[in-house]
Amino acid sequence: MTQSANVQLRPDQPNASRSLSDSDRRRLDRARTLARLLDSVYTVPYTPIKLGLDPLIGLIPGVGDAVSAALSLYIVWQAHKLGVRARVLAAMIGLVILDFLIGLAPVAGDAGDVFFKANLWNLRLIERELGQIEQSTS
Repeated sequence: MTQSANVQLRPDQPNASRSLSDSDRRRLDRARTLARLLDSVYTVPYTPIKLGLDPLIGLIPGVGDAVSAALSLYIVWQAHKLGVRARVLAAMIGLVILDFLIGLAPVAGDAGDVFFKANLWNLRLIERELGQIEQSTS
């Protein structure tokens, strides 16, 4: 789940050569920043495990998972504003719902949130859709 963003675009992929306006580029940058903050901002020392704020927010009793889901839906909203196709948006919403349901399970759900990176996955879906793969090692 924590793969780098070196994805190959297919020629038949929609919007593969789309150039982004300045406002769309800022929107995509906001989605990237939030996805990384929620899913991979810290590395657990002496391990390859990356940890974000999502599992930490999920520890807040009663509202943590809902707050985390709301932040994740902001990324989906940014994708909508960028013109991502409806079927990709539906897949993104499905990932947010799955992440929310995983987080609801006591203890195991919090551990599951560490390994299920819905926000980074959604970011990759946006980048593939727009043909805007950022070359990085994260």
